[in-house]
Amino acid sequence: MHQVLADFSVSISELKKNPSSLLAKVSGSPIAVLNHNKPAAYLIPAETYEAMMEMLEDYELAKLVDERRADKDKAVTVTLDDL
Repeated sequence: MHQVLADFSVSISELKKNPSSLLAKVSGSPIAVLNHNKPAAYLIPAETYEAMMEMLEDYELAKLVDERRADKDKAVTVTLDDL
């Protein structure tokens, strides 16, 4: 059994019929698009996707910071005047 990670779900054929009305019904909530009763895709609002991408970028930057902190003993001390 596949877990559906959305409160709303729709079959691919239902989605094809009238996507605009479907989007209006769910008021910005994610929609699981099912193929043979298994999630094939998730439809999310653009602003939600953009926020997710920002969080992912922040996470990747945090990992980079942690990696660089681990190499702190290799750091070179400089003053602002040196820059």
